[in-house]
Amino acid sequence: MEFCFSHIIAFLTLTLVARASYAAAARDTTSTLPPQLHYWNSVLQGTTMPKALSELVQPDSVEPPKNFVGYNHHGVEDRTLVIYTQDDDTHLKDPTQRIFFLEKEIKPGTTMKYSLGRNIAGETFLPRKTAESIPFSSSKLPEILNKFSMKPGSVEAAVIQETIQECESEVLRGEDRYCATSLESMLDFAMSKLGRNVQAISTEVEKGATLQNYTVKPGVKKLNEGGNFILCHKLTYAYAVFFCHTFGQTRAYVVPLEGADGTTANAVAICHLDTSAWNPQNHPLQEVKLKPGGLPVCHYLPQGHIAWVPK
Repeated sequence: MEFCFSHIIAFLTLTLVARASYAAAARDTTSTLPPQLHYWNSVLQGTTMPKALSELVQPDSVEPPKNFVGYNHHGVEDRTLVIYTQDDDTHLKDPTQRIFFLEKEIKPGTTMKYSLGRNIAGETFLPRKTAESIPFSSSKLPEILNKFSMKPGSVEAAVIQETIQECESEVLRGEDRYCATSLESMLDFAMSKLGRNVQAISTEVEKGATLQNYTVKPGVKKLNEGGNFILCHKLTYAYAVFFCHTFGQTRAYVVPLEGADGTTANAVAICHLDTSAWNPQNHPLQEVKLKPGGLPVCHYLPQGHIAWVPK
């Protein structure tokens, strides 16, 4: 009996030691994660991070790069922010290219020429603590340029100023907006509007995303029946910054596409249900030949842009 009891004590001791060692190892593993991933895992347990976000999280990205080269030509193919209500003189290089379409066209067999091109800016996220230590305001532009070692009047400085001013521009009717300077702050904004049970989705393309005919394949998935989504568009800046906004009642789909060259994609289609405030002379309504307040108008979310939706 004594022998058995001593063995039981020894076994329990070893078990406790093993569990303690495992817990310590788990803590060590977690601590090696970039803070952005650690935060994601802590508030969105079991939720997959889309590639468009995960590729912007780098373990060594703790300071803005010193060799930032700005671009200030995004193109309507890359970002559809305020073109719905403002004057729009967009001229597509290829007049047969589609950007906007009707919701009824999201069905297997529909073919249209489209570009799923991604942002040219590849800057990565900074941890929230670092990002919040850097000013992000037009009134602090000289300090910001000094932080990035940029000369006033340079192309890079102009891009920095343009991005900040875009984030400070007038809010449109019915819109909530926020410029997220970190992944953590983007996640917080999405949860503040949609609740904690959310997921992020983005357009995923098998390979290149050249301008070509894409055909809708079977397997279209409707994500909701109409409601607020958060759309986050990547801006050009010295580190990853996203322009996040709601835009009234929207319906979203994940649409399997196949390009003429065999490229496959799962594209996120965003359909705006209320266009009553849109400028009738703007490109979106002109392209689908509708007046404001008509049928829902849709567009695909280009690569690199994020839609936050309730689960």
